[in-house]
Amino acid sequence: MEQPWIHKAKTDLAFIIGPSFFVLAIIFLFQDYISEIEDHYSFYTWLFLIVFIDVAHVYATLFKTYFVADEFQKQKRRLILLPLICFATGIVLFSFGSLVFWSFLAYVAVFHFIRQQYGFMRLYARKETKTKFSVWIDNLAIYASTGYPMLYWFFSSKRKFNWFVENEFFRFENQKILEILFWIYIGILILYIIYTAIKSIQNRFFNIPKNSIILGTALSWYFGIVYFNDDLIFTLLNVVSHGIPYMALVYFKEIDGKSASELGSLSFLKQYKGILIYIGILLLIAFSEEFLWEFFVWNENISVSSFDFSSWQILLVPLLSVPQFTHYLLDGFIWKSKK
Repeated sequence: MEQPWIHKAKTDLAFIIGPSFFVLAIIFLFQDYISEIEDHYSFYTWLFLIVFIDVAHVYATLFKTYFVADEFQKQKRRLILLPLICFATGIVLFSFGSLVFWSFLAYVAVFHFIRQQYGFMRLYARKETKTKFSVWIDNLAIYASTGYPMLYWFFSSKRKFNWFVENEFFRFENQKILEILFWIYIGILILYIIYTAIKSIQNRFFNIPKNSIILGTALSWYFGIVYFNDDLIFTLLNVVSHGIPYMALVYFKEIDGKSASELGSLSFLKQYKGILIYIGILLLIAFSEEFLWEFFVWNENISVSSFDFSSWQILLVPLLSVPQFTHYLLDGFIWKSKK
């Protein structure tokens, strides 16, 4: 059996599987300089990690939905109604206070991040002979790899990082619960390792990409949330391991994997350096959105406004959040296949 790469071995390893391992290696090599980087280069880390990766990956969804005429016609009602529902929901949530709004969005974001790792794992397991037990073991491994670090966050002492804003998650510090969760987590991973070893010997086949994505997920979530307690390290592992694989997946499946005739108005992306145009479009839109956030809401990294928009926050914050909120929900539908 051939390895079930999504695109090619080199590109999958570089852009889908590799980011988790690469970032973790960088962190261990330069962990003594993390504080210095945070203190002196915070603007550049914000620009690169938050704007050019985290925000940009949200808009990669456009190349599978709104920018694709056939796809838009197929899902027209959903693609029109969902942003409106997100905007209306955001206004209602924000009317109860900004913390309610950001807490809700944070939980939705966590679910989305977890489901993306599940999705990659399932893609890489697509050619395997499946039984109910094998599917259950795979699911248990990927959900333990992501679920335990989040539960640790909820039940441990205060972390030095947030998903969006401070105090966004329910927290109840309890060492006993953490100890129980840790041994359940270790037990699940040991069970998965034993089952995978037996299965690989029996089938004389080891699924490199599937097991690599599970390992990379376990490492990045554990070290990003549990082992280290640092804002930049969390952001690096969280953002890079999520954003770059997603942008790569969209490009491989929706642009590189289609002919010029299938792409229609996007056929120019099949030309020489089309990938640079794709990246350029994402960065331009991402920077434009973040500029609006800075102008109307944050006023932190780019000083652009002397006006006070505080009375408009109930409309501005939900409106500016529509792209990411829509992305979180829409992503649960657009990758599903009957096959």
